[in-house]
Amino acid sequence: MKLSSPAYENNATIPQRFTCKDININPPYRIKDIPQNTQSLCIIMHDPDAPSGDFVHWVGYDIPPTENIEEGTRPGVQGQNDFGETGYGGPCPPSGSTHQYVTELYALDTRLNLPQGRSRKDVEEALQSHLLDSAQLTGMFGIS
Repeated sequence: MKLSSPAYENNATIPQRFTCKDININPPYRIKDIPQNTQSLCIIMHDPDAPSGDFVHWVGYDIPPTENIEEGTRPGVQGQNDFGETGYGGPCPPSGSTHQYVTELYALDTRLNLPQGRSRKDVEEALQSHLLDSAQLTGMFGIS
């Protein structure tokens, strides 16, 4: 499976519109080579460079198999991010630093059927025995 975005290349800068410095909506994603038996997708975006540890920006699960996640959408069921909200919270590193933001996509052989607002940890534990394939895309963002 392959994950890409028409908004930014792997290891390139995430456009400001998808960050806390602008309208703070999720970027669009394109998915190729989804396994045939996929029943749902799961998306997790996190910042492993955060001063407080790996910071979760987005958890979405039970997303119907699709080749497109459009910008500014809330596909599937939304989990809790580390801003204490459900849905997407864009890159927002401390001033003077550039962080990497890793978006992971998982293809699962089932729906997780978890309630809205579950944590990354809960979702990752639930998907372990149902994983068909995974892909990731890394973007960078910094605030001067």
